[in-house]
Amino acid sequence: MTLMLEQVATWSSHNSKVNHLLLFGEHVLSVDIEGNMFIWAFKGMDQNIAPSVHILLENNRPSCIMHPDTYLNKVIVGSQDGSLQLWNISTKKKLYEFKGWTSTICCCISSPALDVVAVGCSDGKIHVHNIRYDEEIVTFTHSTRGSVTALSFSTDGQPLLASGGTSGVISVWNLEKRKLQSVIRDAHDCSVVSLHFFANEPVLMSSSADNSIKMWIFDTSDGDPRLLRFRSGHSAPPLCIRYYANGRHILSAGQDRAFRLFSVVQDQQSRELSQRHVSKRAKKLRRKETEIKLKPVIAFDVAEIRERDWCNVVTCHMDTSQAYVWRLQNFVIGEHILTPRVENPTPIKSCAISVCGNFAVLGTAGGWIERFNLQSGISRGSYIDKFVRKTCAHDGEVIGIACDSTNTIMISAGFHGDVKVWDFKTREMKSRWEIGCSLVKIIYHRSNGLLATVADDLVIRLFDAVALRMVRKFEGHTDRITDMCFSEDGKWLLSSSMDGTFRIWNVILAKQIDAISVDVSITALSLSPNMDVLATTHVDQNGVYLWVNRAMFSSTSSNVSHGSGKEIVSVKQPSVSFAEDSIDNNFEKVNANPPQDEDASHSILDQQISDLVTLSLLPRSQWQSLINLDIIKARNKPIEPPKKPEKAPFFLPSIPSLSGEILFNSRQSADEEMDAQAGETDKKRKKTDNTVSQFLHFLQSSEENNFAAFTNYIKGLSSSALDVELRMLQIIDDHDELETEKRPELYFIELLLDYFIHEISCRNNFEFIQAVIRLFLKIHGEPIRCQSGLQDKAWKLLELQSTVWQKVDTLFQSTRCMVTFLSNSQF
Repeated sequence: MTLMLEQVATWSSHNSKVNHLLLFGEHVLSVDIEGNMFIWAFKGMDQNIAPSVHILLENNRPSCIMHPDTYLNKVIVGSQDGSLQLWNISTKKKLYEFKGWTSTICCCISSPALDVVAVGCSDGKIHVHNIRYDEEIVTFTHSTRGSVTALSFSTDGQPLLASGGTSGVISVWNLEKRKLQSVIRDAHDCSVVSLHFFANEPVLMSSSADNSIKMWIFDTSDGDPRLLRFRSGHSAPPLCIRYYANGRHILSAGQDRAFRLFSVVQDQQSRELSQRHVSKRAKKLRRKETEIKLKPVIAFDVAEIRERDWCNVVTCHMDTSQAYVWRLQNFVIGEHILTPRVENPTPIKSCAISVCGNFAVLGTAGGWIERFNLQSGISRGSYIDKFVRKTCAHDGEVIGIACDSTNTIMISAGFHGDVKVWDFKTREMKSRWEIGCSLVKIIYHRSNGLLATVADDLVIRLFDAVALRMVRKFEGHTDRITDMCFSEDGKWLLSSSMDGTFRIWNVILAKQIDAISVDVSITALSLSPNMDVLATTHVDQNGVYLWVNRAMFSSTSSNVSHGSGKEIVSVKQPSVSFAEDSIDNNFEKVNANPPQDEDASHSILDQQISDLVTLSLLPRSQWQSLINLDIIKARNKPIEPPKKPEKAPFFLPSIPSLSGEILFNSRQSADEEMDAQAGETDKKRKKTDNTVSQFLHFLQSSEENNFAAFTNYIKGLSSSALDVELRMLQIIDDHDELETEKRPELYFIELLLDYFIHEISCRNNFEFIQAVIRLFLKIHGEPIRCQSGLQDKAWKLLELQSTVWQKVDTLFQSTRCMVTFLSNSQF
């Protein structure tokens, strides 16, 4: 079930932190740490946002608030000094103050029995108290388990009271026997926040600060509860995330020593990867599970191609000189442990898996790089720089490793700013270059061969790993850059920083296209392969946030408003409860100036990529048939002339129908049919005249705004319709009394030449414009040859066409050579 939540009002009258809220009928009670209690009404909250009642509690350190059943307009307030007070919120008066206790009251709850409440204190005691006579009924103690933070009474007929403490242990007490019935020792890893028995059911729900919620059922013969189902996430902020399985899952590693697989589609498929018998080892050693688990993951890499064969994930852990492999098909840690063969072991800091999924390359804090086989876990050699040092690859820590898409090269980066390119098979260094400052992080895009580096100077540099030169340089962040990622097509580079900004860079245009500020700084990010959802993690946040890419990155106006980096738009983080509208509204604020029309967006786009050659994206049949239109007409020409229909007799016999009506054909009906056909012919002729006039109108009116409207118009025409419109400009009678230079057809032919010159110079719709030019010259070649004014335009078009085609042909020739080389090679 999906909850669609919407904020309807904001109440603000407290001057200090609000630590308690209580739903009280048609009102909400709020209490802050200074003892101010405000009562807010639901009715009329749109018009009146002021509180209806304000009560200043005598005890200025309230710790809990609850409403006892059947007590009209009354609440009980507990305090940190152990006192308990009964207040009437209607008269704003304190009615009674109970004896109280010597320790802080942490929680208070009403029981199914009238006038009876349970009070949990920080000294570990639970007091079942009768508030009508101010008498103690029974007291339970579990001092070894910390403070009592949550209480709940069973309502299914069993006299049970469940209590949770700061140690994460849940205790179940029998009220009739007045003793402890059962203990759930490993219920949670952190303090229990709340407990709740379902009405008339033996089911207990518990939630904890470890970011988990669990359901326990009392159906065993001895009365002990068992775990029925649960949902959990990271109990500490995640350190690194990455999309997996074509964007359906997210791999996440956190400071809680857990390595998790989250499902974006269905939360029931989310789970924590097993580290093999952690619970059994923890019970045997009498230690917590978090102490038995591996240390937090600081870096990992994954290869989806070998998921069904062997381990396809490798992880590096904090202050650990070994790397571990995982098998995602079984959601379990692998049997091999990758240990570099080095004399002085140092922690592993970086890792990478080859594109084939057979090898894993590890980099250590001491500069050592070694390659392992993932199937067997055996070392396959190390990478050593023989020109600088004969013991390792880098002088300092290896901060990043990357492998290309053909297992030809391996790229490594050192902390001191040296980037080296190695031969993957022979493990020999091929080249190197210096950044000039300390490096922090690198990422590599295998499709386009670009390497992005982040240095201490807060500058993002992009290098071509094949040409060994810097191709892009992005500046804008003012604090430490935490993470980067490429889009699947390699056109965008996304970066986050501790300055609270998240920036999107266009690699092709070499400019920033969006700058967004969030409430909490982003620590890690990953963009889905379909580029529709962005996953982020934030400082001191245990969740993984998903941002829907609907309005973001799509508006060309964003390039103008936020491209300089001077204007940064602030957006809110996605809410915990999924609401499609709320997520989309966050990104609607990014594009403050949406494009006014389609032509404007096309014109902006044309200016941005004026040096590139673009295609029209039309179907191949549309522009190819335009070139071969004569062949198509000749092929479709009828072989025989149409035959004259047989002459019908003047009088036709009547034919009775099933309905009783008489059907007959007469000469009158034949004449009516001929008149209808003639009318349709006139309509077609008028439609053709209107189409030609519309063609000339668009051509003449589009001269002032770069022919954008005319381009969109002719791209929507069929091949035959475009041929008809071009032929309507033919000069049929050369001996007309009107002078040739003043003919209107020549004016429109000159406009068409200007249009072709403009489109070729802008390099837009290349293949479509070539087809139109060919048809245009075939029809109007003779008038252009005879008119000197048109000849100048034609020569200009020829020179421009030759210049552009030389560049395009060079690219085609390079591609043809590469294809020929690969087709003749034997691997």
